[in-house]
Amino acid sequence: MPADHAPDAAQDRTGEPARTDDAGIAPRTGADRPARSTVTAVRAVLLSRWGLLTGFVLAHTWIVLDAVTWRGQIFGDVTLYEWWAREGLRSGLWPVLDYDWVYPAAALVPVTAPALVTAGTVAYQAVWTAGVVALDALALWMLARTAPRGRVAAWWWLLFLVALGPISVGRLDGVVAPLILVSLLLAARRPAVAVAVATLGAWIKVAPGAVVVALAATARRRRHLLRDVVAPGALVSVVVVGLALAGGAGERAWSVFGQQEARTLQAESVAATAFSVARLWDPSVVIAYNDEIFTYEVQGDAARAVAGALDGTLVAAVLLLGLLAWAAARRRPDVVPDVLLLAAAAALLALIVFNKVGSPQFVAWIGPPVAAALALAGPGARRLWSPPALGVLAVALATQVLYPLAYGPFLAGEPWMVAVAALRNVGLVVLLVGAVWQLGRLALSERPAEPGSR
Repeated sequence: MPADHAPDAAQDRTGEPARTDDAGIAPRTGADRPARSTVTAVRAVLLSRWGLLTGFVLAHTWIVLDAVTWRGQIFGDVTLYEWWAREGLRSGLWPVLDYDWVYPAAALVPVTAPALVTAGTVAYQAVWTAGVVALDALALWMLARTAPRGRVAAWWWLLFLVALGPISVGRLDGVVAPLILVSLLLAARRPAVAVAVATLGAWIKVAPGAVVVALAATARRRRHLLRDVVAPGALVSVVVVGLALAGGAGERAWSVFGQQEARTLQAESVAATAFSVARLWDPSVVIAYNDEIFTYEVQGDAARAVAGALDGTLVAAVLLLGLLAWAAARRRPDVVPDVLLLAAAAALLALIVFNKVGSPQFVAWIGPPVAAALALAGPGARRLWSPPALGVLAVALATQVLYPLAYGPFLAGEPWMVAVAALRNVGLVVLLVGAVWQLGRLALSERPAEPGSR
């Protein structure tokens, strides 16, 4: 039979469209149907609705039970959130509104919400955790519904959360990570909604702003930039800042952007790696507890100099990545969705690599762009994302080993744990370099020929 008359692969022998199950797998029909292999059957179950639901429940049950086991190490920050909320409700003195805070103004919403419906610390922590799990469920639901490989990506997302461990529910980052994923999944179809979600997330914790940068850099025309990025971002920001100003915040409405200036290098940050490793032979390198911000930091003039340099470097890195993404999107308009995901991943990695804070929970930011890419990427780009997907899982697992499993040995300078932390940080740098290299390759590649051109 000539090739142009061959039946479509999506049709059965009668010429009717082949039926597919919930996992998108076409069952074989007719006399030549072979027995399904065990692997195929297991895959069909895992990618079914009930398989994903079971995976979600099991993964989050383990994460929550493990978080409860670690108690203060995981819920210490949540206890602080509760104190801020209870004190505000009791005395009327609120972070941002009445005194400087380390978080943006909209973080008051997730911090205060559990206090409105609870009366004790355990109840507050339970409602907080339930809220994070609910946001994860929303992100997973949207991910599973995304063509062409949403359900495979959903399983990767669950593996990532399990690899990262209980820290994913015990910090504000557990709130913003699902928002990053939702905004990236919406970016292609509803960019204005995606920007609104990402901007709201950025006013909870700054990281989702990387998605806004990526969307701005890849906007196809000026009117799209104004309509789909500037307008929704400005609207959300005006509402948040307006409410803060109405509450009496004054300049504190944006004081968060100067709150980190006095800090030195956090012990586990990427920039502190050289100091951390130097402890193995240099007793003058000291890591001490900062009881004002409840963090272990590297002491000394050299560490302070590096931390000071990072303040400007971080901003410059994100802006340069935005320019690189802009160049790649202009050079290769045929792969703008891939450029967007690469730009978001690179910017989020830059926010970790060039950050003097470097808390373990920051790794939660880099799972969403990988999950979105695994769901949306076509056959060619799929191979591009497979190695970093494995790398991100390895980084997440190493982060869980670092905190909470072996943070004590790390602080004590035990060689094996210093090595694990250093390898994790090297992995983050490699992931960033890979994303930048791919963006640069697209920015320098040949512009595709216009249809009908000679």
